[in-house]
Amino acid sequence: MATQLKASSKTIRAFQLGGGTVNLAVYKVRDRTYLAIKKSYRNPEGKSAKKTVKSLGYLDDLEKQYPDPIAHFREVARQMTEEEKALRRVQFTVDMDEELPIGAVGAKNLGYALPLKIYHQLGLDKFLKGKALSEDFKYNTNSIMVLLVMARLLMPGSKKAAFEAKGRFFERFDFTLDDIYRSLGYFDKISAEMQRYLHESVRAVYGVDTSVIYYDATNYYFEIKKPDEFRKYGVSKEKRKRPIVQMGLAMDKNGLPLHYELFRGNMTDKETFRSVIGEVRKNYDTGRVIVVADMGIITGDNIYYLVGNNPSKPKNGYVFSFSVRGGSHIFKRYVLEETGYVDKDGKPPKAETGFKMKERIVPRQINVTMQSGKTGKATVHEKQVVFWSKKYAGRARADRAEIIARAQALIANPEKYTRATTYGAASYAGNIGYDKETGEVVGKHLFLDMAKIEEEEKYDGYYSIVTSELYMQKEKIVSTYRGLWEIEETFKLTKSDLEARPVHVQSKEHINAHFLTCFIALTILRLIQKKTNKEFSAEKIICCLNKIECINEHENIYLFGYRSLISDRLGEAFGINFSRQRLSLATVKNILATAKI
Repeated sequence: MATQLKASSKTIRAFQLGGGTVNLAVYKVRDRTYLAIKKSYRNPEGKSAKKTVKSLGYLDDLEKQYPDPIAHFREVARQMTEEEKALRRVQFTVDMDEELPIGAVGAKNLGYALPLKIYHQLGLDKFLKGKALSEDFKYNTNSIMVLLVMARLLMPGSKKAAFEAKGRFFERFDFTLDDIYRSLGYFDKISAEMQRYLHESVRAVYGVDTSVIYYDATNYYFEIKKPDEFRKYGVSKEKRKRPIVQMGLAMDKNGLPLHYELFRGNMTDKETFRSVIGEVRKNYDTGRVIVVADMGIITGDNIYYLVGNNPSKPKNGYVFSFSVRGGSHIFKRYVLEETGYVDKDGKPPKAETGFKMKERIVPRQINVTMQSGKTGKATVHEKQVVFWSKKYAGRARADRAEIIARAQALIANPEKYTRATTYGAASYAGNIGYDKETGEVVGKHLFLDMAKIEEEEKYDGYYSIVTSELYMQKEKIVSTYRGLWEIEETFKLTKSDLEARPVHVQSKEHINAHFLTCFIALTILRLIQKKTNKEFSAEKIICCLNKIECINEHENIYLFGYRSLISDRLGEAFGINFSRQRLSLATVKNILATAKI
């Protein structure tokens, strides 16, 4: 603890700056007792270790010189500890009237040492430095990427905001804001190659499992009023009336990002599928894969692309959700028939269990686009798994009740609504129409379409999955499909914690470079979770790393004010000691240098 002696406007501070404890070690060597003095310390990975300071000899020999060698040398070790502490004790005088210098940046962050360590473990610095050898630009692309990725993780915002916050890090960022913008075009050029390199590095250091690949698409909006060749109006996932770009993302079985691509905003989810999965199959050394996706991806062309022209021996597999309400009459009848349903234990289901499922293998005709451009037919044999959940049924009824309430308000006062404001509610309003020019609601005698509501209610709680894997157990099919939630959660993460949107750059090349930095930050964040067995949410990890910050207390001494169970766990997992209250600048630099090894 620090001691304080006040004298007018000055305070004398004295405190212990680190140091290790010296102890007497007593152990057996060939049936004899041996004594040594050892000192505890932290190794470069931040783990506790000991080293021998002095070998003393065998106890029976020492007893000839000392009445009680153990007691004697314990006292010696204690005195050495006190001397060690005295050597590391710092004392200085602080002027309480001293003013901050102009340009003081406030707190500096040291939490970034952890993602920086992963960045270097994956060799991203070597990749960028190697690629830059054949280029003639002067700026340091690796240094720029480090800033953009660390800022995206800890303080997401615009590229300008990242540049202005560079003083929060201990790194020496010797480039200008213009250099950052110039580098974006280069990052776009190497984006695909860098993703492949990142994947191979993750595979080598942490391991990946591409036997199952999860695929989904989302979109990101831009704060612009008019679309261009890339940023187009489309079906916004966030229902924003703004131009968007589409992103297709593939993840491995354990939720680690594999590959992303960007597409025009007016492309549909199903149109993005083959490009992303094709890149993964071609360049990511996956072998046979099973692709998992939701019903927005399922088309005859996408299925045929995976299974090939011999459906009885599919090249690759799929597990797709399948629309019950959009299915054929034969399929709907199968879903509603009670015959064949069992509970989780394989027994006839009971109402109180709230769950039932069944399966069958059937041939299904799909529409396939031929090389000529014409549409043909192909037959696939697939397993259909149908399950019903009481919880899902209740959720569906609650969601519909809200839509019905909006539909009733629309029917009561149609003059208050336009096409844009009737989203969802219009589906239950009979006779509804819209003015082509103004978008205002038109149509007489609007009514609540009870027939449609009753038809939809029949299928509340029912879900179906179709798969090429005819011999996979139905329980495994369902659990495999449920892993898709992780990619959906990933999109939420990029939009919230990593603040990937709104996007503050304009050109297609700069937009792709922006998402490359987001993709790298996302991968690092997922690896932190993997290393800590997913004990903590991404939000908690980011919050924790942000709080591991310090201020310059005196000359080259930095004072920290945060420690938690999470920071201890993260430090333990990655070999970085975040527990010290004070660190010298030399120690901070050593921590960062060790992170870059």
